[in-house]
Amino acid sequence: MNDEYIFDTQALIEGSTLNEDDLTEQIETKFPGNSLIVGGDDEIMKVHYHTDNPGRVIDYLITIGTVFDVVIENMERQAKGLKG
Repeated sequence: MNDEYIFDTQALIEGSTLNEDDLTEQIETKFPGNSLIVGGDDEIMKVHYHTDNPGRVIDYLITIGTVFDVVIENMERQAKGLKG
């Protein structure tokens, strides 16, 4: 199992009907990755996840709410001192 994923993937979700625990379980079950943090309230949640497939994670989030402030950074480039 890969424990070092390339992309730091972050997004805000508005109007999600899932709670933090449900969203955490869904992401961990559907997409390989690590360092998942999900937090927020009934109106907006933030997702932070390290994965090799950020587009798939964002595509999933779009199915459960309005997604905005998406940030995808390449951590391998950052480690080499390059722009992420």
